Amino acid sequence: MTAAADQGVLDPSPDRTRTTTPGRVFLSPPHMAGDELALLHEVFATNYVAPAGPMLSRFEAAMAALTGFHHCLAVVSGTAALHLALRHLGVGPGDRVIAADLTFIGGVAPIGQLGAEPIFVDADPETWCMNPGLLAEALAGGARQGRLPKAVVPCDLYGQACDLDALRAVTDAYEIPLIADSAEALGATYRGRHAGKGARAALYSFNGNKIVTAGGGGMLASDDAALIEHARGLSQQARQPVPHYEHVELGYNYRLSNVLAAIGVGQLAVLDDRVRQRRAIFSGYQQRLGRLDGITFMPEAGYGRANRWLTCILIEPRAFGADREAVRLALEAQDIEARPLWRPMHMQPVFAGATCFGGGVGKALFDQGLCLPSGSALGDGDLDRICEVIRGCARP
Repeated sequence: MTAAADQGVLDPSPDRTRTTTPGRVFLSPPHMAGDELALLHEVFATNYVAPAGPMLSRFEAAMAALTGFHHCLAVVSGTAALHLALRHLGVGPGDRVIAADLTFIGGVAPIGQLGAEPIFVDADPETWCMNPGLLAEALAGGARQGRLPKAVVPCDLYGQACDLDALRAVTDAYEIPLIADSAEALGATYRGRHAGKGARAALYSFNGNKIVTAGGGGMLASDDAALIEHARGLSQQARQPVPHYEHVELGYNYRLSNVLAAIGVGQLAVLDDRVRQRRAIFSGYQQRLGRLDGITFMPEAGYGRANRWLTCILIEPRAFGADREAVRLALEAQDIEARPLWRPMHMQPVFAGATCFGGGVGKALFDQGLCLPSGSALGDGDLDRICEVIRGCARP
């Protein structure tokens, strides 16, 4: 993301009828709420610019209230949060961890970084999230081999919660902890509760492209006080609670700064508005593109409410007249950023030879899937401009 995108948009109530955004249209730029600067002034006025400080506690408390988890730990990224959770569970060399195949690599990399073997489970075509039936197949096979995984990590893809209860029914039968990768799903719901709630732990991201941002950062959430206490210690170089520096295990420099926490506090205050705006943008795309042959949209599962972090479409080339890469390049030629869906993990060179249960669904979604600009400050003029380019790629 460029410096211009990092500046984001300062507009708490964007006018949905305004004209198009000048310059490049980014996929998902930051969108400031207006109170972040005052909160940063408060940080500087109190001189809490070092990692520790009251904004960290305020940020963690706000996340606990939002998600329903009893304990939250603010860290430098969602990937760091997953790393800490897996480390607490004792994941290490020789272990296996099952993860979603269709996901961002940050939800998988800590498995390999800890020396464990990732095993991938394909997506359900109805939700695009981990398929519970294939997970059951994977665990049954692991039980027969006497090599059950240490953990299972499904992904709440593009802001849609996975079918957590169905996945938990499978993992609970084997007493395997489930860690929800809810990095993309802040503000989404599942059966009336926040995405991730019900897992042993969940992780969230405040990266610059997420629905709300702290300019970076992540959060580890759990009802397990011991897990969060251990992760908190690990995130601060595993220093023991004595006056001098003493260490009985190796930790990490993973704590979020008090400065970034202040931005996060300001952003969380407008999360409900951002979800409404993203869902309205998704509906705007549907109204403009939904009748085109060969265009379909990411489905919304009946068990929850997606935050629609990114609007994702599938382009069937024979019916539409162009493939998703042709459409992406046409948008790029007009200075509009779009991006293919995540390339499945089993197709990544770094995981060549890894075991994958299924894989065809994720591959098909990747081959045809395109993420469209979804920033919450997009106006109707922006949507008109984007959709005009897409319609121009269709077969006459």
